[in-house]
Parts: sequence; structure tokens; C-alpha cells
Amino acid sequence: MTLVQHIALWADRLRDIAALGLHYTGLSSSPDARYDRERYRAVQDVAMEMLAAATQEPVASLEPLRAPIFSRPTPLITGDAAIIDDAGRILLIRRADNRCWAMPGGALEVGETPAEGTLREAYEETGVQCKAMALVGVFDSRCCGSVSRHHMYHLVFLCQPSDMAEIGHGSCAHEVLDVRWFAEDALPGDIDPGHVSRIPVAFRVWHGEAPAFFDRQAGL
Repeated sequence: MTLVQHIALWADRLRDIAALGLHYTGLSSSPDARYDRERYRAVQDVAMEMLAAATQEPVASLEPLRAPIFSRPTPLITGDAAIIDDAGRILLIRRADNRCWAMPGGALEVGETPAEGTLREAYEETGVQCKAMALVGVFDSRCCGSVSRHHMYHLVFLCQPSDMAEIGHGSCAHEVLDVRWFAEDALPGDIDPGHVSRIPVAFRVWHGEAPAFFDRQAGL
């Protein structure tokens, strides 16, 4: 890891400490709890300043993330769908933010199972209805090449398409520039860094050559 990546990770650890502290002190009516909450908010401020320095963004641009991200404890969790058809082709989207190809997916929501959330995200981005067939793996953003401000866990599910009539017409079309099928030996060159290492694992699981993947050791 580079120094900048270490700073971003330290900032995310402080974010997590502050979020947990604010959560538990918010449950207390103790006179000391008010002081503790002020200290945890100060830690939160430092985390935001460190992340701004690491990403070269103004602190003010991170302020909208204080409630949804910086006040949330634990790593963020996303679900990605490795949609592979009977011909051995995988369905990828070209993301609008970085113009790279990637598996469809996104952040999971409270109240849905990981598989449900992954299928929802896939449908919203591709218009394709799928069925989750197997867990490809649980990937740590720090180890699989993801470019992210925050520490994330990526859950990847092997999915079978059940309806391809609406390909490319998902409800989140503004996030997607293109949707295409690719053969395993003809993948595009400009794949999102966080998906480069995960797509081959998905194909190995599809071929029945490997069990579900997990990071046995961070190795940082």
C-alpha cells in the first residue's frame, strides 16, 4: 500500500471508531456521555480531514457524507452479480463514473438479503432478471484492487439470467453507459480495477473449479 492508501485506511478506521462511539454514547443518559459525544465528533472531524487530504478533495465536499457514511459503523457492504449465460458469456456494464467495464451491483440495503440486494442492483442497472445460483466469494476492497474512499466488503454471486428481453433498460440507466455480453476469452481491456481479479474467480466457480473465495489474510 502507498502512503496515501494508508492514510485513507487510517481515516476509515477513525470513521468507524467515531461512528461506534457516537452510537453507544447516544444510548446513554449519563452526564459524561455528552462530553464523550463531543470527543467522538472531533475524531469524526479528523477522519474527514485525513480523507480529504488523501483524496485531494475539499473537506466541504465530504460534509454531505457525515450522516450516511461517517456516522455508520463497520465496513460498507456491496453486492455484485456475475451473470453468466449458458454460452459462457458474462454480462458487464460500462460505468458512467469511470467509463470502465464492471459486473453490475451496488450497495445493499437494510431489510434485504445479500442475494436479494445483488439481484435488485443487477436488474436496476441492466434490466435483466436473474437467479442467484452460488456465492462466488467475499472480497476485501483493500485486497482486490477496488478504488474506494472507504473500506468495503464485496459479495459476489454467480447468477443465471432468466429474462434478457429488457437488456440495457434498467431503472438506473443514468449510471450505465452500455451493457454487453462478453466471452471469457474476449473480455474488454478497460475493466474496473476492482473487478479485474474478481471476474476470473466468477468463471472458475461457474466452471466448478473452485469453492467460494474469501480473503484468508489481508497481507497489508
